[in-house]
Amino acid sequence: MTSDVWLPVRPDRFERLPEGFDYHFWDGAPDFPADPARCVFYGVPYLKGQEIAVRPLPEMTAVRVVQTLTAGIDDMLPALPGLPPGVRLCNARGVHEASTAELALALTLASLRGIPGFVRAQDAGMWRSGFHPALADKSVLIVGYGAIGSAIEDRLTPFECARVARVARSARTTPRGPVHPLADLPALLPDADVVILSTPLTDATRGLVGADFLSRMKDGALLVNVARGAVVDTKSLLAEVETGRLCAALDVTDPEPLPAGHPLWHAPGVLISPHAGGPTSAFLPRAMRLLKEQLVRFAADEPLANVVATSD
Repeated sequence: MTSDVWLPVRPDRFERLPEGFDYHFWDGAPDFPADPARCVFYGVPYLKGQEIAVRPLPEMTAVRVVQTLTAGIDDMLPALPGLPPGVRLCNARGVHEASTAELALALTLASLRGIPGFVRAQDAGMWRSGFHPALADKSVLIVGYGAIGSAIEDRLTPFECARVARVARSARTTPRGPVHPLADLPALLPDADVVILSTPLTDATRGLVGADFLSRMKDGALLVNVARGAVVDTKSLLAEVETGRLCAALDVTDPEPLPAGHPLWHAPGVLISPHAGGPTSAFLPRAMRLLKEQLVRFAADEPLANVVATSD
C-alpha cells in the first residue's frame, strides 16, 4: 500500500514528483482530500492561519515530515508534542528571503522619504513638497541576522549607509563584519537611525521590542518590522509613535489582522502593510522547488533541509 503526501500546490503543477506516493492537494478546504492517517508528508497550507494549519495533525498518526511554507514556524510548534516521535518540522528557508528583504527596503524607503504623505496629497490633488531624510548616510541595525536578515543587508549595500550593525541569538563573525548577540542591543540601539526586525518569534524574542528597547532608540528613529507582530509590544510602540518621537513601518502587527479602529491605523508616522512580505510572484516557484527537493530527499531516505524541530 502506498503512502499519502498532502501538498498545498496541485500535484499536476510539478514535474516528475517521486514515485511511490499518492499525492493529494489540500489548501485548507473544509473537507480533507484523503484519510489523514495515511499521510506521511504534510505540506502545510500557506497563510491560512494556525487553526487550519494544525487541524489535520491529530489524525496524522503516520506523518513523518511537516513542511511549512513560512520562514517562521511559531504556529506549528505548539502542535509538535502531539505528533508521533521523530516527526521533522521543516521551515521554508530559501523561499521568502528575496521578497521579504525587498519589502523591508520598500517600507524603509517609503517611510523615510514620505511616500505615504505623497499618496495622500495625490488623492487630494495637492502638490506638497518638503524635506525628507534619505537612507544614505544612515546607521541601520538589523535584529535577526539569519537568511532574511542577510538578504536585507544585501539590498542595503547600494544605498551608501554609514553603518550596518547585526544582531542575532548568538555572536559570530561574517565576511561583512561581526554579528552581535541580543545582549548587546542596549549598547547598539542608541546609534541606529533605522532598526529592522527580521528575527523569528521565540520565547526569547516575544515582546523583545518593549518599553526599554524603544526608549533606547534615538529620537526620530524608524522601526521596521518584517518579523512577527508579537516581537513588538504594541502598547509600548503606540506610546512612542503617538508622541512623534519614533516612526514605524510594520508589515506585521499584534494583534493580526489589525482590527478596524485600532489606534495603530491612525498613529502619526506609522506605515502599515498587511503581512505582504511573502506572498509575491517570487513565492510560488521557490515554494514548489523546496517541496519537490524535500520530497526527493524523503523518498530516498536522505537528510532533509531546513529541519528546525523534531518531535519527541
